[in-house]
Amino acid sequence: MNLEFGLDTFGDVTNAPDGKPSSQAQVIRDVIEEAVLADELGIEAFGVGEHHRPDFAISAPEVVLAAIAGRTKRILLGSAVTVLSTDDPVRVFERFSSLNAASGGRAEARLGRGSFTESFPLFGYELSQYEELFEQKLDLFAALVRDDAVTWSGDVRPPLTDQRVFPPLEGAALRVWIGVGGSPESAVRAARYDFPMMLAVIGGDPRRFRPFVDLYHRALSQLGKPTLPVGLHAHGYVADSDAQAREELWPHFRASRDRIGAERGWPPVTRASFDAEVNGGALHVGAPETVAKKIAQSARALDIARFDMKYSQGTLPHDKLMRSIELYGSRVIPMVREMLA
Repeated sequence: MNLEFGLDTFGDVTNAPDGKPSSQAQVIRDVIEEAVLADELGIEAFGVGEHHRPDFAISAPEVVLAAIAGRTKRILLGSAVTVLSTDDPVRVFERFSSLNAASGGRAEARLGRGSFTESFPLFGYELSQYEELFEQKLDLFAALVRDDAVTWSGDVRPPLTDQRVFPPLEGAALRVWIGVGGSPESAVRAARYDFPMMLAVIGGDPRRFRPFVDLYHRALSQLGKPTLPVGLHAHGYVADSDAQAREELWPHFRASRDRIGAERGWPPVTRASFDAEVNGGALHVGAPETVAKKIAQSARALDIARFDMKYSQGTLPHDKLMRSIELYGSRVIPMVREMLA
């Protein structure tokens, strides 16, 4: 089983050494250092998310990725995700094509609707158009990736007639993933546009997403398209022992989960529910061997080609994240490869 490994971050605002929140500017500098370490360890991909809120520092993923490109040599650089619904597909294409050129062909675009909605009022879009915006803009983006000159019309932006967009992609086509959070329609959409599917699993046993994988492959087959990769994005944290990983992560996980939960009407998270997610749910947390076993289990169950660990966890400090990345790259990944061989 040939499995690629990546790391994802939303640029979570971490605690500084004095226990106070780091500035968003410092978080961005730290993320760049984390990506450099990932590249040095041979990890294959690094993704940064897009948010527009005080607890996450990255609002312009391609800018941060371009800075990382200048400090790295081989690692793939992608968004996790680009909220295409509230952006312009032409500008998104131009940014990723530019990143692809600057990085020597290492750019990946991961497109999604996002699990937060703050970009809608910020950029003047109506939530009532949630589905329509993503569907039409994805249709245009797919055409931009595949055609030298694009003719397109829709309801969400001005039409294009035999329009070329610059800079053109150099060499092979841009690698594009569709982020899917649990909607069957999203899985079918990814198949319809002939893009690989990245499952974002943030709760529950990842193996319960097998029906989405089967639906995606069935849709590809019915559409007469070749088999395409499926990836899994899930939260994780690696420390030297299981107990250390849980105790270090828990207070930061709780603070982040309760802050977001207060906005969405969720009850406060309990230690019992946290432990349940670690034991049998979506949290890949523990010593290297524990995390490796869980990744291998998920990889076999879902038949994935890529595993991306969302390594930043709320206010968990930068030095802890660097240690987690080091253990993931130097110990977890080799263990998983051996287990899957």
